[in-house]
Amino acid sequence: MRHLKAGRKLGRNAPHRAALMRNLARAVFTHERIITTEEKAKEARRFVEKLITLAKKGTLHARRLALARLPDKDIVKKLFDEIAPRFADRPGGYTRVIKRHERRLGDGGKTAFLELLKEGEVKIRARHEAPPVPAPRVEEPEPAETPGSEATAPAQTPENPPPA
Repeated sequence: MRHLKAGRKLGRNAPHRAALMRNLARAVFTHERIITTEEKAKEARRFVEKLITLAKKGTLHARRLALARLPDKDIVKKLFDEIAPRFADRPGGYTRVIKRHERRLGDGGKTAFLELLKEGEVKIRARHEAPPVPAPRVEEPEPAETPGSEATAPAQTPENPPPA
């Protein structure tokens, strides 16, 4: 059983998986939008968002931790100087995964975009909201006046029985 075992193995051993995440993160920080498989995009999103959160701190210790996880000084410099200030007031959710309809050539794997949000952009979930339903109108019938009927007599209801 895999209870409490977070993360996907992606058919790789641990060092290969770490190298894959470093390469995907480097590509995202360089191009700000990449195409990969859905599973890799969802897993790389976790890695990328942790790096951006680390870069938002802006300390020397955070920079050294980022260099340990992503050993490319130019990319880490871009991450700390350009990307992290963009998300300074945002409490997470720096990336989005958009599924594509085109399958990958070769094995037909599902593909997706992994992209960084722009400055001030908001993640919006598409909701299909139903239009507001108007309250039902109940029209009370007007009492018909017939000759000989008493218009002033109260209507007979179970709460109001006829006088005996």
